Amino acid sequence: MKDKNYTLAQEQIARFAKAMGHPARIAILEFLAKQECCFFGDIHEELPIAKATVSQHLKELKDAGLIQGEIEPPKVKYCINRENWNIAHELFAKFFGQCACKKRKLL
Repeated sequence: MKDKNYTLAQEQIARFAKAMGHPARIAILEFLAKQECCFFGDIHEELPIAKATVSQHLKELKDAGLIQGEIEPPKVKYCINRENWNIAHELFAKFFGQCACKKRKLL
C-alpha cells in the first residue's frame, strides 16, 4: 500500500479541529477571544466543571497552539495565540469555502 502524505494545511486544520472538538474548549476560546488575557481562575469561573478538567482543556488548546500561557507567580495568564488563531481562521475559511453546495444563511 502506498503511503499517503498529507499537506501541511491538512495536518494543521486537523490539529486545530481536534483541539476544538469539545464544547468546553469552544467556550474557553470564546471567552478568551473577547479579551486580551485572563487568569486561570477567571476561566474556571466561566465553566461549570472542575479545575482539573479546565486544566486538561487548556493543555489541549495550548498544545494545538490556539492559546498561550504565561506564568505570573503564583498565577497563570492565558490568551489567544493571535498568530495561530489567524492561521486557523484562514485554513477553516478556505476549507469551508471550497464546497460546491449552495451556501445557506445561518440563523
